[in-house]
Amino acid sequence: MPKMKTKSAAKKRFKLTGTGKVKAAAANKRHCLSAKPQDMKRQARGTFILFKGDAEKVKTYYLPYGDK
Repeated sequence: MPKMKTKSAAKKRFKLTGTGKVKAAAANKRHCLSAKPQDMKRQARGTFILFKGDAEKVKTYYLPYGDK
């Protein structure tokens, strides 16, 4: 059976931690920033850990070798 391919979009959007959790960047930080509150922009800095259900889907469908 051939190797499974990792989705290219997932490679760019998600990273795995050493313990197997999935990190992602926060949304709402790209355009129309003048209309958004400062609190929202501040909280959108950096990365966050996905919830368990979402992380399982990402690892199953988009990062097939992420759990190894």
